Amino acid sequence: MQVEDQQLKLFLLDFGLIAKKDINDSLKEAQENDKRLEEIILKKKLISQEELNKLKAYILGIPFIDLKDSEINPDVLKIIPEPIAKQYSAVAFDKQGNQLKVAMLDPNDLQFLDFIGKKTGLKIIPCFTDKNSIKKALQFFQKSLKAEFGDIVKEVGGVEEEGEIDEKLVIKSGKDSEEKEGVDLKKAAEDLPVVKIVDTFLKHAILRSASDIHIEPEEKDVVIRYRIDGVLHDAMTLPRIVLSGIVARIKILSNLKIDEHRLPQDGRFKVETSDYKIAFRVSIIPVFDGEKIVMRLLNESSGTLTLKQIGFRGRDLKIIQNEIKKPNGMILVVGPTGSGKTTTLYTILGMLNTSGVNISTLEDPVEYRMPRVNQSQINTKINFTFASGLRSLLRQDPDIIMVGEIRDGETAELAVHAALTGHLVLSTLHTNSAAGTLPRITDMGIEPFLIASTANVIVSQRLVRKICPECKKEHTLDKDTYNSISQNLDVNLIADIFRKEKIVKKEYKNNEEMWLDLKFFKGKGCDKCRKEGYKGRVGIFEVLEISDKIAKLINSGATSAEIEAGGVEEGMTTMIEDGLVKAAQGVTTIEEVMRVTKK
Repeated sequence: MQVEDQQLKLFLLDFGLIAKKDINDSLKEAQENDKRLEEIILKKKLISQEELNKLKAYILGIPFIDLKDSEINPDVLKIIPEPIAKQYSAVAFDKQGNQLKVAMLDPNDLQFLDFIGKKTGLKIIPCFTDKNSIKKALQFFQKSLKAEFGDIVKEVGGVEEEGEIDEKLVIKSGKDSEEKEGVDLKKAAEDLPVVKIVDTFLKHAILRSASDIHIEPEEKDVVIRYRIDGVLHDAMTLPRIVLSGIVARIKILSNLKIDEHRLPQDGRFKVETSDYKIAFRVSIIPVFDGEKIVMRLLNESSGTLTLKQIGFRGRDLKIIQNEIKKPNGMILVVGPTGSGKTTTLYTILGMLNTSGVNISTLEDPVEYRMPRVNQSQINTKINFTFASGLRSLLRQDPDIIMVGEIRDGETAELAVHAALTGHLVLSTLHTNSAAGTLPRITDMGIEPFLIASTANVIVSQRLVRKICPECKKEHTLDKDTYNSISQNLDVNLIADIFRKEKIVKKEYKNNEEMWLDLKFFKGKGCDKCRKEGYKGRVGIFEVLEISDKIAKLINSGATSAEIEAGGVEEGMTTMIEDGLVKAAQGVTTIEEVMRVTKK
C-alpha cells in the first residue's frame, strides 16, 4: 500500500508526529538514496511501524485493524482458505450478514478483492494491518493440539481428556516386547494416523516455542510434555496403543534402528517451512514401560544473538568484549546443564567469526551450524573424544578452538597447553560458580600456575524467565519478603549496586526504606504467556576476570570462597546480584532469581 512521500510528509507535520527539521532531513536523504520516506523515518526510529501503519490507513481512508490480541472465529477464518491467506497475506476476521471484513497488507489489491467477492458471494470490506498481525492470524489455522488429536487418534482407537483412557485400549501387560509382538513396526510408522499425530505435536511444539519435547510411556498411556522457558508442561495424554507407531516413526525420521529396543539411540532430523527451520536432536532410552523419547528443538532460522541480547551488561559486557580480542588464553563458561552455556559460546564465536581467522570446534553434539566454522562431532564409539579430537585439531592450524566441554584431566591439559601456545580456547565446565571453576580444574591435575597464566575470564551463568511484556505490572516488596532477602544477601551492598546502576535516583534515610519503596515487577498472566506471567528467558551472570590479584590467589592455592571475595573486591557482580538488578529493571522477578540461584 503506497502513500506518496509528499503526502506522507504533510500528514506527519499536520499531526505533529515528527519535527519539521527531521522530516526535511529524512526526505532529502530518501531522495539522495532513491528510497521511500517511510523507509528512512523507520530506520531513524522517528516513528514506530504501528503508528506509521495507522497513519497510512487514515490517509487512504481504509480502517486499520490490529489482530495480535484478537480471537478469530474458526468458521469466519476458513472462508479464505489457508493457502490463499498465506499467498496474499489476507485473513478473514469478521462477518456481519453478507459483509466480510478482510485484514490485508495491501488493501489496494483490487484483483484479489474481486476474486474473493465472487468466490464467497459476500461484500468484501478491506482493512489494513501489519505483518505481525497477519502472522498471528495465520496461526489460528492450526487447530489446538487436543482438537486435532481428537480427530486423528479416533482412527487408531480413540483418545480422551488427560488421564481418562478408554479401557478397551489399555494393554494390560505393560511390557513393550509383548505389546509389539506380531506388529510390523515400519508399517505402523508409515500409518497415516501415526504420521499425523507426530506431525501435529512437532508443529504444536514449534508454535509454542518449546525447547524440548518429552514422550513418556506409562502403564496405561503415553504422556507428551513440552519444556517452555525452562519449565515442563503437560501437553497431551494419548492411549498407549499409539506408542509403538510414534516411536517407530521418530526412529525412521532420525535414521535410527527401528527394531532396537534394548539400547539407547541418538539421532537428529530437520523440519523446514517458509516460516522456520528447526533441527530436532533425538535421544531414545529404554525405560520400564517402553522407550522414552526426548527431542531438543534447535531453531536454525534464528539470527545470531548479541551479548546484550543474552543478558550481559555494564562492567561484565566490557570485560567480555575486551577478553575476546586477545589472541590467546582461555575463556570458560560454567553452569549446570540447561543454563545457556552453549548459546553464550556460539554468541562469542559469532563475534570472532571473520575471514582472517580459522575457527575449529569439538562438540557433543553439534547443535547449531555456523558458516565458515569447522565443526567436528565427538564420537566415543570410535574413540573420537574431546581429548583425541583436540590433539588432532592442533595440527589443523587453528586460531580459535571451541571445546564443547572439559570433562577430564587429559582434555583440560590439552586445552591449557593450546592456550599457552598461542590459541584462543573457549570451553565449558559444570560448576556452580565462576570461582568454583579454578579448584575444579586443579582437581583434574592442572597446576595452579598454568591456570593463572592461561585463563582470561570465567563466566558463570543461569537462565531466568522474563516477565511477559503484555501483562507486566508494578509492585513493591512487603516486609516479610525483604526480611527473607536480607537473611540470604547483603542488602546494603545490593542497594549500592542499585545506586550505581541508577535504578535508585533519590536519597533515603536507610537502605531498608529504599528496598521497601523500590518498584519491582511481575506478570499477571495473560493469553500471550499462557497465564504464567513469563515469556522468554535471559541470562544472569557473574564474570570473574583473571587479574594479577586473582592470579596470585590461584597460585597460592586459595579456596573458591577466597577467590570469589577477591573478585568482589575488584568489582565483580555475583550472579544473584546481577539477577536482582535485572529484577529491579523489570526484566525478571525476584522469585525467579531466587529460584535459579538457590543452593
